[in-house]
Amino acid sequence: MNKIYVVGLGPGHEEYLSGQAEAALEQAQVLCGYTVYVDLIRHRFPDKEVYTTPMRQETERCRWALETASKGTTVALVCSGDAGVYGMAGLVLQLGEDYPDTEIEIVPGITAALSGAAVLGAPLGHDFCVISLSDLLTPWDMIEKRLECAALGDFALCIYNPASKKRADYLRRACEILLRHKSPDTLCGWVRNIGRAGQESKVMTLAELREEQVDMFTTVFVGSSTTAVWAGRLVTPRGYEEKR
Repeated sequence: MNKIYVVGLGPGHEEYLSGQAEAALEQAQVLCGYTVYVDLIRHRFPDKEVYTTPMRQETERCRWALETASKGTTVALVCSGDAGVYGMAGLVLQLGEDYPDTEIEIVPGITAALSGAAVLGAPLGHDFCVISLSDLLTPWDMIEKRLECAALGDFALCIYNPASKKRADYLRRACEILLRHKSPDTLCGWVRNIGRAGQESKVMTLAELREEQVDMFTTVFVGSSTTAVWAGRLVTPRGYEEKR
């Protein structure tokens, strides 16, 4: 059978792995993916063949997985979080047009927006946007436009890839854009190493967030004008409480 599963692993710990993802990994003969992500699960499948590539070799990785699957080997291409949210699902489907006899099944996972939000409370309880600050594939002027529009719309935000060694000031720049339309007292938070060893989180204002030092293992949350702290947790309400 020519089949490739594109599997979202969730934040990393096996308790976040869905039953559907578990079944796909069991059925696969080969596990394929970015080295860091494959390392999260390879100990559970010690007898399976493994193929990994480093960062920035996404196209080669997906092409290898499709080529291997097209020859009759069932492949599981793994991604952290959800395979369709900044993952490989889209690229596999694009490349998959060259492999019409290979079945592609997308297996969802818990993305950082959801698992991180749960740590803080319910900061995404109403309309929200998810924006990555990585300009590796998206020009910064487009990222800036999206931040501006999200702030104008008073959306709560989940920010992926907030900083790296080469982008140390990107979160500060993003906060300055948001502060054009959001109050400096807007409640925010971040979660680092979601669902993994060493998980930590912090709640602060938007003005304070501008000064925070974060890294690529951190997911940032910016509230809307209605976000508040309830029972010690961040909540962006939908209005249910008003009807009580």
